[in-house]
Amino acid sequence: MEIKVGIQYVNREVVVDTDESAAQVEAAFAAAVADGSVLTLTDNRGRKVMIPGERIAYVELGEENARRVGFGSL
Repeated sequence: MEIKVGIQYVNREVVVDTDESAAQVEAAFAAAVADGSVLTLTDNRGRKVMIPGERIAYVELGEENARRVGFGSL
């Protein structure tokens, strides 16, 4: 799933492709905003992105099981 996070005072949004469910991301976002903690997202390659909860402007969740379009080799 593709997640876009807008951060206050930053011109570009952060885009993360993750295997986490929408419910997990929503719960983590709600907790980070409620208590001012850090929103931690893990992408498909295992890298972590950490964003301070008090600086999050918005979170946009993409489709959970979107089909990927691309070229593959046989």
